[in-house]
Amino acid sequence: MTYAITMSNIHKSFGTKKVINNVSISIEYGEMIGFLGPSGAGKTTTIKLLTGQMKQEMGTATILGRDTTTLNNESYKQIGIVSDNSGIYENLNAYDNLLLFARILATDKKAIPTLLERVGLKDDMKKRVKNFSRGMKQRLVLARAMLHNPKILFLDEPTSGLDPTTALEIHKLMLEMKQGGTTFFMTTHNMVEAAKLCDRIVLFNEGQIVESGTMDELSQRHNDDKRVKILLKSGETLELAINQASSHKLAELMSNESIVNIHSQEPTLEQIFLKLTGRELQ
Repeated sequence: MTYAITMSNIHKSFGTKKVINNVSISIEYGEMIGFLGPSGAGKTTTIKLLTGQMKQEMGTATILGRDTTTLNNESYKQIGIVSDNSGIYENLNAYDNLLLFARILATDKKAIPTLLERVGLKDDMKKRVKNFSRGMKQRLVLARAMLHNPKILFLDEPTSGLDPTTALEIHKLMLEMKQGGTTFFMTTHNMVEAAKLCDRIVLFNEGQIVESGTMDELSQRHNDDKRVKILLKSGETLELAINQASSHKLAELMSNESIVNIHSQEPTLEQIFLKLTGRELQ
């Protein structure tokens, strides 16, 4: 089987500090992966290694079947990158920023107005970027990374600083691209975003993968205290353990038609991460 991205026994240090410690992962074409971890966990360094901006001391990594240490211009035409330091030209307006990259990447410029509209910049396309807010610049960087319909899109905290409405529109755009076959590698602190969008979630801490799986797999694997929350017609809320002792109470409530709804109480990503590492994601 061929993979969009592979990492095998990757190590990276800055001086005496080990930033990436023996990381291995394979990501399928069309998969959306969420790397979750606190600041300083090594998420951004991982992206830089995979996109050829840095080189590892040990191990091998590939992207689109090519060793990441040998990426060339043709490789980058198939990759999109969104990060805090993604370069945009402050003295150009939003439209001309995208037009410049459309020419570099040999992409049809007809897509520019539609894309700017999707990221909420249609009315600002002729404004100079130096007058943009941080959130507006982030949206422009997203538009630029998506302009050439890359096969792989790396997103480093893609909706950080964006208002909820714009973030939702970005999510829709990402899911449309995924349906078209784009592979996503996303780092985020946003647990709701990761659970909503990602096919697989990787919990990352101190340069190591501590757990990975789908949201359902992680929830079930770490659901040590199995309970349900019950809302009654009286407005009262009960929590019951899922065991034989509670079954009689539940049967009684159901026979009396006292129940409005029942929800299982799976652990959140934050709780799972805290359990595994002893620290919070935020």
